Amino acid sequence: MSPEIIAHLEKRDELTYSSKTFAYIANKFNLSEKRVLDIGCGYGEYMQRFGPTSVGITTRAEEVAYGAIKKRDIRVGNAEVLKETLSTDERFDVIWCNNILEHLLSPHSFLVHLKEFSHKNTILILGTPIVPILSPLTHLKKFRGALAVEHVNFFNHKTYTLTAKYAGWNVVDLRSFFFKNTFLDYVTHFFTPHLYLIAENNVTYHYPDRNVSEWQEEPYYQDLLKIMGPQ
Repeated sequence: MSPEIIAHLEKRDELTYSSKTFAYIANKFNLSEKRVLDIGCGYGEYMQRFGPTSVGITTRAEEVAYGAIKKRDIRVGNAEVLKETLSTDERFDVIWCNNILEHLLSPHSFLVHLKEFSHKNTILILGTPIVPILSPLTHLKKFRGALAVEHVNFFNHKTYTLTAKYAGWNVVDLRSFFFKNTFLDYVTHFFTPHLYLIAENNVTYHYPDRNVSEWQEEPYYQDLLKIMGPQ
């Protein structure tokens, strides 16, 4: 990796580190003291504020190479097949997924499988572009990201929270974290193009009996049932 590329990436690191929103989230959840799994980590720019045993997942070898230079544990892997990259003996305090959910083929399966790398107190932090309630807002530049051509999933406020809830995660907050003042964040979050969803691992949630009875003989569902079926 050339010195010019490294210098460019270091500037990218600096820009991410200076983000007031990211600093606010990191401080609020004490991420510097937590073991964080960063899925879709890129060059690991968010990992600067995570605990020293944190792990990043990416699909690009050059991002792993830069991570090695910065002593970041970044591994090549598919976000939707994490068991090929991580051991299920590995557990994380926080799972950080920023701008990844909209790119996945199966968000439900992804969120369920995250539980394999979680303990009962694991916190999930999702950052996702949101399709606004007022559809004319999509004509504004800052809202067009939700409809980017490379996205295969699209979320509004309700579907975002329900997708997490029915994958076994208790949603405890949904806001932009743009303002430190919680009230201002809640007042403006319906007009915000990107929202962070904070959720706790619901270890008691299981699929309804009807789903289990319909799926229990189907090989396709066995992995999900091992996690979300009756214990």
